[in-house]
Amino acid sequence: QVPLVESGGGLVQTGGSLRLSCVASGRTFNNNGMGWFRRAPGKDRECVAAVNTIGVATYYSDSVKGRFTISKDIARNTLSLQMNNLKPEDTAVYYCAATRWSSGTWRTDDYDYWGQGTQVTVSS
Repeated sequence: QVPLVESGGGLVQTGGSLRLSCVASGRTFNNNGMGWFRRAPGKDRECVAAVNTIGVATYYSDSVKGRFTISKDIARNTLSLQMNNLKPEDTAVYYCAATRWSSGTWRTDDYDYWGQGTQVTVSS
């Protein structure tokens, strides 16, 4: 059973917006930091945003700062990523993940639980 399930990806034009959601399945992640990662074709997986247990953002990559907003709904066991002013370089598979620590980090190795990903494509 996949512990995290992402949704909300799709095709959007440059300048458009999308909202990704991640729902925990089979367990809660209220005591875990969480993050959103992405993998573009031919590139390594990178963290775009992370949050701590109470929903305070702990990291944004420079490439998304000011355009993306991460949020955590503890009551609904849901993590979200609001993406505005999307660019073609944002095209990637986006993954939700939970870390063993209370605060989300940018390091992929800190994360133990992963979703299967959702595709985001931004056309120029």
